[in-house]
Amino acid sequence: MDTMTTPAVQAPRSPVTRKDVARYAGVSTAVVSYVVNGGPKKVAPATEAKVQDAIRRLGYRPNAAARALKLGSSETIGLVIPDNSNPFFSLLAHAVEEAAAELGYALLLTNSDGNLAKELQHVRNLAARQVDGVILSSVLMEPGLAELESAEIRIVLLNHSADAPGFNSVGVDLLEGAKTAVGHLIGHGHTSIALAMGTNTGNYYDSREEGWLQALAAAGLPEGPIVRSPFTREGGYAAGKRLLASADRPTAIFATSDLQAVGILRALHEAGVSVPGDIALASFDGSAEAEYSWPPLTTVKQPAKAMAEAAVSALIGAHRGNESEHLIFPGELQVRQSCGCP
Repeated sequence: MDTMTTPAVQAPRSPVTRKDVARYAGVSTAVVSYVVNGGPKKVAPATEAKVQDAIRRLGYRPNAAARALKLGSSETIGLVIPDNSNPFFSLLAHAVEEAAAELGYALLLTNSDGNLAKELQHVRNLAARQVDGVILSSVLMEPGLAELESAEIRIVLLNHSADAPGFNSVGVDLLEGAKTAVGHLIGHGHTSIALAMGTNTGNYYDSREEGWLQALAAAGLPEGPIVRSPFTREGGYAAGKRLLASADRPTAIFATSDLQAVGILRALHEAGVSVPGDIALASFDGSAEAEYSWPPLTTVKQPAKAMAEAAVSALIGAHRGNESEHLIFPGELQVRQSCGCP
């Protein structure tokens, strides 16, 4: 008769504690604490090596919640951006993560998908998780400041070009950047320059449109055609097709984002239109897509690294607690072939 044996059930292994690490390394629990927390007292290199070896061998994981309670800080910040699949926002998020890591902070990244209600919900959720602050790249040119204040957490506005009383904000000079790009197209002899204007939540007036107008007016040129579409490849593609079909087809286009410009390039290539021979193109953002499109895009580069560092500094760094200020960085024109330069 066959007999069935029931395998012994292994008792769950209890979590490795700081005492276990101390016992294995032959040191006190205080020394383990100094190694894990980087202080406050220094530990001899040989002793630290023993503790680190014990941590690796035993699989010790410090209790983050207990550490946060002791320090009065979670050493974590939140970031809310419209869409991290957009190369510019991906670049910006990476820059924020690096700046936070330099100060010993981790980053929680969320996407609002261009939705205001989702944006505010993310801010509240991050606050409930007791992050040390939130960096917000809002879908609105003028976010609801009262709503943000009700979240009861420190907030810095990033990629924000308008002053926001009571909040630290960091942005780029949209107007001057647009004037520079359009002025460069004018310098190539173009007199009919269209604007592919991105649409935003709330339909706020975007300073890039004003920069386009001012550059044309300064050169004594009439306004070219305007096509409004989302700040996306699809939006640019639709804008390009509409401009090609217009009676007053332009000889140059200023697109307000690199993604729009990439979509416009596809529309122009499909129609057999030479770039920059038949229609020149310049854009805004300075993402990697601009450099690797064909032809490579002349674009106004936003200083993502400097902007991110300024936002992180205002939130958790050297400028934390200072009186709120609005920082505007200049864009830099990166000249490539799409405008007609060799």
